[in-house]
Amino acid sequence: MSAKLERLSQTLRDVFGNRIQSLVLDRGEVTIEVSAAEYPRVARQLRDHADLRFEQLIDISGLDYSAYGNAVWEGKRFASVAHLTSVKHNWRLRLRVFADEDAFPVIDSLVDVWPSANWYERESFDLYGILYSGHPDLRRILTDYGFVGHPFRKDFPVSGYVEMRYDPEQGRVVYQPVSIEPRENTPRIVREENYGDVGHG
Repeated sequence: MSAKLERLSQTLRDVFGNRIQSLVLDRGEVTIEVSAAEYPRVARQLRDHADLRFEQLIDISGLDYSAYGNAVWEGKRFASVAHLTSVKHNWRLRLRVFADEDAFPVIDSLVDVWPSANWYERESFDLYGILYSGHPDLRRILTDYGFVGHPFRKDFPVSGYVEMRYDPEQGRVVYQPVSIEPRENTPRIVREENYGDVGHG
């Protein structure tokens, strides 16, 4: 671990103490996780504390952990991750928070802390269905206004629920149920009848 990352990790521990639920240093990057209740206050301190000064929000991404790794995920399903940069200290940091409820995921907005969070939170809402409490204009940004569901959720069907096409009789675009038959994307392997049998040629 580099001295710079060790200094950042120690500074985070000193400033936040047990408010950090986890601190992970992996592949030269630091990720901290905080509770949903602490999220806005920790974010503001990350920006304002003289020893941290994460003045720039690079990105916010939503995550659906329902099918994470090769095992059944035991924790909360939806998370939001803010990617931050401190220009003053030349540090990068990930700030992760999980929504308390899976059925109705709500996380506080960071627009008051970093105004650039606006469109990123809209994207996360649109694609994952994560609601950002206090957001000034939380509406879809990438999908159509009539879109049903959130397409980056792991349980969203690959073909979607509806398709659109132009109807020349009506002179407009219409929506209709998906007409694509579900299909297996794995190629079918054809072998001779006794392939793999013991004692076969």
